[in-house]
Amino acid sequence: MTASYVTNAELRAALGIGVLYSDTVVEEICQSAENIVKGKLWFNRSFNSRYSILSNVATLTFDIPHVLYLGQSVTIAGNGAKINGAKTITGVTDYTITVTTSGATDVPAHAVIPIGSVTGSSDIDYSVVPEIREASLMVAVDIWQAHNSDSAGGTSPDFTPSPYKMGNTLIARVRGLISDYLSPGSMVG
Repeated sequence: MTASYVTNAELRAALGIGVLYSDTVVEEICQSAENIVKGKLWFNRSFNSRYSILSNVATLTFDIPHVLYLGQSVTIAGNGAKINGAKTITGVTDYTITVTTSGATDVPAHAVIPIGSVTGSSDIDYSVVPEIREASLMVAVDIWQAHNSDSAGGTSPDFTPSPYKMGNTLIARVRGLISDYLSPGSMVG
């Protein structure tokens, strides 16, 4: 298991809040920042749109060719308890993989809403990359400010801007730090 991208102690120190707020509140902000940054990074991950189970063999279907291989250990998520978890790929085509399940009842092919993921091992631990950690801290500080600023980024009654406005530029402000690690799929749109 990898370490956090930004820790409770790091965020407390950056904000100078000491022990004024509960660990739960601060940790939620840290985890939110990590999730936002993680969503933009490149992982060894493919996304499946359908699955079926027949005789304890699950077939996951992808809309685009995947890069997974026979015998690879993967972590499956977003497909329901019958399939999710650590698995070994037992069959591969360009658009499908199969894995063995145990004790699962047969399930006809159906869409996975919103989408499932299959993640293989990675050669990089982003939690130790300084740029990723700094970007995560910056995002955490921005979230904290939006969470704790009055009017959360609007304009006050006397028409002076408040100190922060949460918006679609959140990642744009840290994109330079994480640019070498961005997933091509996160740059669409």
